[in-house]
Amino acid sequence: MGRKRPAPPRFPGLIDAHCHLDYPPMADDVAATLAAAAAVGVEQVLHIGCTRESQPRALALIDAHPQVFAAIGIHPHEGKTTDDTALAELRERAAHPKVLAIGETGLDYHYNLSDPPQQRESMAAHVALARQLDLPLVLHIRDAHEQALAIVQEVGPRERDPGMVHCFTGGPKEAEAWLALGFHLSFSGIATFPSAQDIREAACLTPDDRILLETDAPYLAPVPMRGTKNQPAFVAFTCAQLAQARQQDPLTLATKAAANTRALLRMPLPEAGAGPGSLPTRDPAHT
Repeated sequence: MGRKRPAPPRFPGLIDAHCHLDYPPMADDVAATLAAAAAVGVEQVLHIGCTRESQPRALALIDAHPQVFAAIGIHPHEGKTTDDTALAELRERAAHPKVLAIGETGLDYHYNLSDPPQQRESMAAHVALARQLDLPLVLHIRDAHEQALAIVQEVGPRERDPGMVHCFTGGPKEAEAWLALGFHLSFSGIATFPSAQDIREAACLTPDDRILLETDAPYLAPVPMRGTKNQPAFVAFTCAQLAQARQQDPLTLATKAAANTRALLRMPLPEAGAGPGSLPTRDPAHT
C-alpha cells in the first residue's frame, strides 16, 4: 500500500491562477475537480487553452462552469503553428467575455519543440495582440529570460498590468527584471521542491501586490503530493509553504494573491449561487 497523503489545508478565497482542466485526469470529471478545490477554499481558476485545437475546449469550459475563466494562446512548444489564420482565430475567440488574458506564450529553450526563431515570432505576435485587445499576457519562460525580456521591451504589451510570468522558475535577478517591467510573478508547486531555493528567494522578494499562486495542473504537484497528478486543490499546499518562506500568515497570502489575480485579469468576484448558465464577465470597472 502507498503511504497516506495529507489533505490540503483550507484557505478560503484562493484562486488557482493557471491550470489545464482539459487534461486527464481532471478532464474525466471537471465538476468533481472543481468541487475538491472549493472544499479547500479555491473559489476560481484560470484555465489555459494553449493550442489552436484546445482553444475551443477552453471556451466550452468557461461556458459550463461559472468559477472557471480562461487565457488562450499558443504555447511556445507550438510556436511553429502560429500563422495569420491562427492569430485571426485567437483574436475572434478572445472576444468571449470570460477570456481574460492572452497566453500562454513565451519562450522555452529547454525543449525547443519549435525552433527558437519560430518561438520568438510567435511570442512577439502575442504581445502585440494582447496590447491591441487591452488584455494581460500569460508568459511561459524557460531558459530564455533574457531573450523574452528583450521581446517584451521591443514589442510592448499594454502599459498597466502587462501580465504574469507563470510558473516562475528564475531566481532573484530574473524576478527583479520582470517586476521592473510591471509584471506579476506566479508561483507553482516547483517553489515547494527542496532544490528550488532560488525560486523561493524570488518569491520572498516579490511584493505583496504582485504575487500570484497557481498549480499548472496536472503538472508539478507540490510537496507533499509529488508523484501524483496535480489539481487546483493543491494550490493550498503551495500557499502554505510560500507563506512560511515569506514569514507571512498563509490566509493573508491567499487573500493577497487572489486580489492580485482579480486585479490583473479584471476577474469579477464569485457570484453566490451562480449556476452553469451564468456568465460573469470581465470587471466592468476596468472596461
